[in-house]
Amino acid sequence: MEKRQRPAFGMFSDIRRNGTSYLLVLPAMVYTFIFGYLTYPYILIAFQRFNYTKGIFHSEWVGLKNFEFFFGSSKAFTVTFNTIFLNLLFIVFGTLTALAISLILNELRKKLFVKFSQSMMLFPNFISWIVISYVLYAFFSMDMGIVNKLLNQLGLVSVNWYTEPKVWPAVLTVMHVWKGAGMSAIIYLATITGIDETLYEAAEIDGANRWQMCMRITIPLMMPTVIILMLLSVGKIMYGDFGMIYALIGDNGTLYSTTDIIDTYVFRSLRQIGDPSEAMAVGLFQSVIGFILVFGTNAITRKFFKDGALY
Repeated sequence: MEKRQRPAFGMFSDIRRNGTSYLLVLPAMVYTFIFGYLTYPYILIAFQRFNYTKGIFHSEWVGLKNFEFFFGSSKAFTVTFNTIFLNLLFIVFGTLTALAISLILNELRKKLFVKFSQSMMLFPNFISWIVISYVLYAFFSMDMGIVNKLLNQLGLVSVNWYTEPKVWPAVLTVMHVWKGAGMSAIIYLATITGIDETLYEAAEIDGANRWQMCMRITIPLMMPTVIILMLLSVGKIMYGDFGMIYALIGDNGTLYSTTDIIDTYVFRSLRQIGDPSEAMAVGLFQSVIGFILVFGTNAITRKFFKDGALY
């Protein structure tokens, strides 16, 4: 009688069965291990007056004094509000734009045009923010900017956009969406391609048009992916896009009231003070708030929409 083989379980047996897949993910695992887990001991710096010669285990302990650097500042509320507000704008408008792009591309039937459109929308994602800052300056320059030239042709007075802080949240949102929506749309398109075609066939037999299929089938089945991506974005809501803000705004103090975020504020302070302990304290504050937001948002999502929860 032939002896039945017991199924192999465990991590090592799974690695043997899926060696190629693990090899592909190995660089990401090594990167995460080195720059993620191995950096945990350095959290201690937030509670020390760090001394490079003594190291993290022998530097002087100062308790919560490093947190006073940020929370005792008169700009703590402003930069925290700007960080959260700008990220909320990026998340909401970025998600809506990416969803709209993916749905439109899914409805198009000319494959050559769809591929061309995808390539064009992905292209901004690979452009440096430094290059984009010069493009933006070409639009909003006081003397030679395209926007002011249009205003002059309409008989309106030129505006010095780089001294008008109120307009810059909208400008930053447009630039962020323009640069990143194409990449997000690819993720949503991949989700759409995974939807069972028989659902659309059944709906078509029942007399549903393309709009009804989109609203009753495509969008509901995309929602788990949308919510998961939004949860991941919420976890980073206390971290501003430093590369974008510093490239587009720089050290323009007249715009700080609406564009200065925690990351740029700490960066400017460190250039003058040079204390890594204070930077770590702010980084720890951002991480703790991000964890609380992800945990709380996931709990709410799990209660009302279980399929969209991370865990």
